[in-house]
Amino acid sequence: MEDKLKIGKFIAWRKNHINDRYFVIFLSALIGFLAGIAAYLLKFSVFYIERFLTSSFETQEQNFWYVLYPAIGIFLTVVLLKYVFKDDTRHGIPRILYVISKLGGKIKHRRIFSSMLGSSLTAGFGGSIGLEAPIISSGSSIGSGLSQLLKMDYKTTILLIGCGAAGAMASIFTTPIAAVIFSLEVLMLDLTISSIIPLLMASATGAITTKLLLAEKIIVHFKISEPFEVADVPFYLLLGILTGFVSLYFNRATHFITEKMEAIRKTGIRILVGASALGILIFLFPAFYGEGYDAIRMIMAGNPEHLLENSFFYTFRDNTWFFLLFLIFLILFKVIATTLTIESGGVGGIFAPSAVTGGFAGFAFARLFNDMGFTRPLSEVNFTLVGMAGVLGAVLHAPLTAIFLIAEMTNGYELIVPLMLTSTISFITIKTFDPHSIFTKKLAERGELLTHHKDQAVLTLMNIKDVIDKDILTVNPNTTLGAFTKVISQSKRNLFAVVDQDQNFKGMIILDHVREDMFNRDKYGIPISKYMFQPPTNERVSMDDTMESVMEKFKSTGNYNLLVLNKGKYVGFVSRANVFNAYRQTLIDVSHE
Repeated sequence: MEDKLKIGKFIAWRKNHINDRYFVIFLSALIGFLAGIAAYLLKFSVFYIERFLTSSFETQEQNFWYVLYPAIGIFLTVVLLKYVFKDDTRHGIPRILYVISKLGGKIKHRRIFSSMLGSSLTAGFGGSIGLEAPIISSGSSIGSGLSQLLKMDYKTTILLIGCGAAGAMASIFTTPIAAVIFSLEVLMLDLTISSIIPLLMASATGAITTKLLLAEKIIVHFKISEPFEVADVPFYLLLGILTGFVSLYFNRATHFITEKMEAIRKTGIRILVGASALGILIFLFPAFYGEGYDAIRMIMAGNPEHLLENSFFYTFRDNTWFFLLFLIFLILFKVIATTLTIESGGVGGIFAPSAVTGGFAGFAFARLFNDMGFTRPLSEVNFTLVGMAGVLGAVLHAPLTAIFLIAEMTNGYELIVPLMLTSTISFITIKTFDPHSIFTKKLAERGELLTHHKDQAVLTLMNIKDVIDKDILTVNPNTTLGAFTKVISQSKRNLFAVVDQDQNFKGMIILDHVREDMFNRDKYGIPISKYMFQPPTNERVSMDDTMESVMEKFKSTGNYNLLVLNKGKYVGFVSRANVFNAYRQTLIDVSHE
C-alpha cells in the first residue's frame, strides 16, 4: 500500500515537472538498457550451458547424448513454467501482437523472467529454436510493465512495448537499425516523430549495453570476405525465387506439425513424442543443436564439411553429391526440429531457424552451381548471407528487417544490392501464396490483428462487450399483454427481449407490434408470445464476433440495433450510436501525438 502511495506521488510530481515526450525518451533508454541486460544474461547462460554439455564430444563420433539432452531441456522448461511461474509456453511475437490488439498492451510481469529462463534451458540443452522471440518477449514485458506501473495511456504503452522489442532485438544481434525497422514492420507501430525517437534511443542503448558486456565470440556477427559482383545479379534473382519457396515450405510445415502436435491433448505424451522425434533429428543432424548460428559460422569460415561433425554421416563428408544431399536434408528438416521443440513445450522462436535455413539454402544454391562448373564461380559466403535474408524476410513478411539485419550483422552495406533483390523477389513469391506471415496468420483469421490500416486497426482494438446496451427491458414468454403494458410504461426504448428464467433468448417484441392492442383491455389476457418474432441471423451478433463483422452487419441490414447473444443466452443490444462513440474515442486514443 505504501509503495503504491509513493508511486502515485511520483506520477503526480512527474506530470507537473517533466514533459511527457522527454519522459518517454528517458523511459525508452531505461527499457533499452534493461533489455540489454536481459539479452546478456540469456546469451551468456545458453552459451555456457551448451559448452558444459557438449565440450567433451569427439568430432568423428556420434553421441547419444544428442538424443537425451533436448528432452531433458524441454522437460525442465515445462516444469519451470507450469509449477514455478504458473505460465504457459506460448511466448514470442504472436502473443505480443495479440496483447497489443486485444489486451490493451498489458503483459504479465512474470513473462520477463519466464521467457528468459525457459528459452535458456530449451536452447542450452539443444532445442532447435531461436532466442530472438523470447528476448523480444522479455523486452516487451519490461516496456509494458513500466507503462502499467506509471499509469501510461494506451498509445504510450504500445510505444514502450515497441521500445522493449527494439531494445531486445538490438541487444541480441547488436543491430540497432534493423531493430527499429522490426518494431515498425512486424509490430505495426506507426512511423511518427513521437515514436521513432524513443525507438532509436531504446535500440541504441540496448545494442551498446550488450556490446559492452558480451564476448565477441557470443555475438552473432559475420565478415564479408568477397566483394559483390554485378555479373551475379541473375543468380541472386533466382535465389530470391528459391528462398521464397523455401519460406513457403517453412510456413506450411510449421502449421502442419503444429496441428498434429496440438491434437495430442495429454502434455506428457506430447513431450514424449515431440522430444523423442527431436532427439533423433539432432542425433542425425547435430547442426540442429541450439540456435544454429554455429553452422553458419562454419560455412562463413570456409569449413562447411564441419557441418557433419558428430554426425552418423561424417565419413561421407568428402563426397560432393552426398554433401549436397545432406544440405537439402538440413533445409527440409530444420523447420521440423524447430516446430517439434516449440510444440513439445520448449520456449523459443522461429527467427533464427528461418535465417539459418535460408543460409543453408543460399550455400547449397551456390555450391550446386560451383560443382557443376558451367558458370563463373559464385561466392558461397555471400550467397549464404543473402539466402539468410531471403528466407527470414519472407517468413516474417518483413523484407526490410531482413535486409538491414544482415547488412548490420556483416558490419557494412557491401551486399545491400543483392540483399534487396533477393529479399524482394522472395517476399513477392511467398506473398502470392500466403497473404499473412507465420506470426500473424492465426490472428488475422480471428480478426485480432492490428495493422497500419487505421480504420481496421481501430475496429480491431474495439471490443463488442464495451458497446453493449443493457437498458432494453426483458419479459418472460408467459407474460400477458396486460402485464406487458406495465413494462412498456417503465421503458425508454421501443425494443423488448423475450427471455426465460435462465436468460435463454426466445424472441423480440417491437412496440409498434402491440400498439393497437395495448389499449384494448379485452386482450390483456393474450400471451405476449403472440407478438413475438425471431430476428434473422444477419441481425444477430455473438460475443465472439469482431467489430469489423459487426459493422458489416450494420451496413448490410441497415439496422440501428443488433441483438447480442452468448451461446443462445441474451446479453443485450449493440447500437450504431454506441459503436460510433466508441470508435471516435479509440481513434483519439491511438492517434494523438
